[in-house]
Amino acid sequence: MKPKILALYYTQSGQIKEILDNIFRQVDAEIVFANLEPEKPFPFPWNAYAFFDAMPETVERIPIAMKPLPYNLLDQHYDLVILGYQPWFLNPSQPITSFLKSNEAAFLKGKNIITVIGCRNMWLHAQEEVKKDLKELGANLVGNIVLTDSYPNLISTLTVIRWAFTGKKQASGLLPAAGVQQKDIEAAEKFGKPIQSFLQGNKNLQEKLLHEGAVKLKPGLIILEQRAIRNFKKFAPFIRQKGGPGDLNRKGRVLLFKRLLLVGIFILSPISSFTAFIQLQMKKRKLTKDLDYFRNISFEEKRI
Repeated sequence: MKPKILALYYTQSGQIKEILDNIFRQVDAEIVFANLEPEKPFPFPWNAYAFFDAMPETVERIPIAMKPLPYNLLDQHYDLVILGYQPWFLNPSQPITSFLKSNEAAFLKGKNIITVIGCRNMWLHAQEEVKKDLKELGANLVGNIVLTDSYPNLISTLTVIRWAFTGKKQASGLLPAAGVQQKDIEAAEKFGKPIQSFLQGNKNLQEKLLHEGAVKLKPGLIILEQRAIRNFKKFAPFIRQKGGPGDLNRKGRVLLFKRLLLVGIFILSPISSFTAFIQLQMKKRKLTKDLDYFRNISFEEKRI
């Protein structure tokens, strides 16, 4: 009998589903897909205000109402569960948070889990939150695969803005296509063999995934993400003091956050990158340890 895999995922653009499809191309198993759907769908493409208004609840990890998963889906036996997601504002997207904090997530207890992330470039804090949730649920995280946009920071920022707010992923003008590069998505099939080996009883899955390039991480991004998440955690409660999602009373603070974030990205980012480079030279030993930690699947509180 073939092993059975449940692939839980949330995607607006379809990118995560495409990544999963390619990973499974070399996996000989019965694959069951389940899209984690909010009762009230988030817009895609986004309008700018709705996007920035989603930040506070995303950062504070406030669950939203979700559609129930198909009847009997969680009553079946699975040899492996895949959780495919993308970070929002350096945290798991609201639908992923909502599932992990739901009663349905109790099904994950004792299950072997592989997380699959597709994002622009920052995913460390989001994954730490997911690892914490999985630990609290009693699940076993056995692997992590991360696919990121490999273009330089400014270019990937411009292309993801175009994609998020217009729906245009394809190359235009001087800008390349947005998101994870197609060649990297298609190359994700190389992760299928280590997964197949794990299903056959072999261990050390993450080590084998890393050998195939499952997590590519630049030390400088650790420093930049540590700074960014501190700022998000300060601004989220500041906005929520004025009301919940869509409340006009908080509009001024949402717009202030939007302006400051854009200034940070396009004006202060080069300065931040330079100071991060200085820190990188001064903290090489610590960052080497951090690099090893984030590439692997263990969990320690407050690592970022």
